[in-house]
Amino acid sequence: MQRRHLLAAGSTALSWPAFALDFAAPAAPAVMRASVDRIVDIAVGIRPFRAQGPRIEVERRFGKTVVHHYGHGGSGWSLSWGSAQRALALIQSRGVRPGERIAVIGCGAIGLTTARTAQQAGYKVRLYAKDRPPHVHSSAATGLWTPDSRIVTSEHASEAWTADWEAMARASFKVHQSYLGLPSGPVEWHDGYVVADEDFDQALPGHIGEPDYPELSSRIADLRPQGKALSAAEHPFRKPHARRFTQLIFNIPAYQRLLLDDFARDGGELVQREFRQPRDFARLPERVIVNCTGDGARKLLGDTSMTPVRGQTARLIPQPEVDYALIYRGQNLVVLPRRDGLLVAAMGEHDFGNEDQRPDRAQSEAAVQRLAGLF
Repeated sequence: MQRRHLLAAGSTALSWPAFALDFAAPAAPAVMRASVDRIVDIAVGIRPFRAQGPRIEVERRFGKTVVHHYGHGGSGWSLSWGSAQRALALIQSRGVRPGERIAVIGCGAIGLTTARTAQQAGYKVRLYAKDRPPHVHSSAATGLWTPDSRIVTSEHASEAWTADWEAMARASFKVHQSYLGLPSGPVEWHDGYVVADEDFDQALPGHIGEPDYPELSSRIADLRPQGKALSAAEHPFRKPHARRFTQLIFNIPAYQRLLLDDFARDGGELVQREFRQPRDFARLPERVIVNCTGDGARKLLGDTSMTPVRGQTARLIPQPEVDYALIYRGQNLVVLPRRDGLLVAAMGEHDFGNEDQRPDRAQSEAAVQRLAGLF
């Protein structure tokens, strides 16, 4: 039956119930072609976990003002812009005026966003790094917006700390939104599904050998659309329980390239240099240094508060028709629809405290096989 969408001449209002719209049912999720022969890359990165949360503090050392900005666990990309604003505030608190050149050490997510935040505030920035993308730990991240991932232990999550974390998460989220809609798709919203063997009301055990982490997500629940439980007829997965959600995803190669291009466009300099000891800071011409070395701070500074957490991801050949994320709850499997391929992430049993960066193909193949079993 043909719908009438005309307003009567001179009418100033539309009676919406009289013009109900028929919306097409959402298309069934495209099947992920999950087979081990479609693995085109396996990457290993180290999450720089710090039980007290990120170190964002300033000190005088070797005649320099050194701002430490590292230790974000699995929340580096997610929390980066908000914590970069904290680091910038410490620079400004020391009377460093816009127009002065500062040094940023490290070219991962924290280093890049700190450099861009400083540039946007009017500072000249020289970025020093041993490696640059894609040869940094941040390049191996999954790309899911998870500002509460391995960010602090429950012991250290005081109300004051949590309020500060919430402010950083909200500030970071705001900046990420400004990268939506760009041609390279550095930041995108995607729907996703969580599937499970057991009812979602059943609590999951913690990661083996890891500390207790606080529940922080409720503080920023308004930034995420609410999920919806699905009936068996509403999803194609071979599991009895499923929920649909919507989440922010970073296409990390595009994001890194865009940040580097913007950094260079605004006059930034990138210098390849390795720092082996803190005294190397004294050899830099800049009087203000922001130390964004991530896991490298363990050895560079002898920071025993840092714990390496190994993370491995595999990429399957891209499937443009797959535009949804997939999480197998309780089975250590996360799949993201990134533009550089379907990213399959799975934790190993002994990843906490593990700095081994050698790829374990058997681990990724097992994850892909678990994925295949969902369809």
